Amino acid sequence: MNAEKVINLGEACIEEALKIVAEQGIEQLSLRDIARRLGVSHQAPYKHYANREHLLAEIVKRCFADFSNHLDSRPESCHPMEDLGNLGHAYLTYALTKPLQYSLMFGSSLPDPGKYPEMMKQARHAFSILKDAITRLDDKKNISEIEINALFVWSTMHGMAGILQNHVAGQLNLSVDLKTVAIPKALDRIRIALEAQIANLA
Repeated sequence: MNAEKVINLGEACIEEALKIVAEQGIEQLSLRDIARRLGVSHQAPYKHYANREHLLAEIVKRCFADFSNHLDSRPESCHPMEDLGNLGHAYLTYALTKPLQYSLMFGSSLPDPGKYPEMMKQARHAFSILKDAITRLDDKKNISEIEINALFVWSTMHGMAGILQNHVAGQLNLSVDLKTVAIPKALDRIRIALEAQIANLA
């Protein structure tokens, strides 16, 4: 192992951990295997990470930070409903282009947030992006209504992401294309539902 890699062992552990998870699944992740693959002593990774859970918490924290940055960088719109649609597209784009990171955040058991509070900091920021977008639709809503609507939008996008990532949908002989038809329709139905609620509360 060269000197640069030794100096950056903490980063090398993260890179190798992601490779292991991608190749073999999160269940096979271990610091000992990472050390073996990097060609260092089995104790070397422990200088950076106390245990497997510590390493995984750092990886998940970075995934949420990357995810939040992606949502924040969506095309901005002064029209609240259009901005919410852009946010939905950004969510699905991330899920499809970075399936490993998406799975680590939303499809696996997370380390205990009580032990690793920094892990969820960017997760809360990502959710606040969604809540802010919904608040701009109608700032008269109370926080409970905003959060319920945010969970409704999130669950719809999460479900759509799961369908798009699953090979089963491609075997159902659907008459519509998921990406070009189903996604816009799903976003449109979210718009209809939220606009109807706003009208009823007016």
